[in-house]
Amino acid sequence: MTKIENEMQYQVTLKRVEELMLGLPEDTPADDPRMVELTLLGNLVADYDEEHYPIGKPSLVDVIKLRMYEMGLNQVALSKIIGVNPSRVCEYLSGKREPTLHQARAISQKLNIDPAIVLGV
Repeated sequence: MTKIENEMQYQVTLKRVEELMLGLPEDTPADDPRMVELTLLGNLVADYDEEHYPIGKPSLVDVIKLRMYEMGLNQVALSKIIGVNPSRVCEYLSGKREPTLHQARAISQKLNIDPAIVLGV
């Protein structure tokens, strides 16, 4: 098989990938026939996923909320880190306001968020 053509083939291939992943020890050599099969089928599944189940770019709000969760921050703590009022953070998180360029830079630097995401490009 060079390409997964339909959902049925996808499901069968995905099931085989899961079986191989569960059955192979971590130290399996790359030239082991089962590892070669896993690699090939995994690539086919990934190609089908990209074509049929694309993942869109995350929104700034989603990324900020994720970073807040990862860093254990609430809105007040976040406001102190990026240097704005807590009410401004609330406006960002509700989508009512976009950060200024200066604030976007602080968000990107202080929260380690890709500038492209912050700027929406």
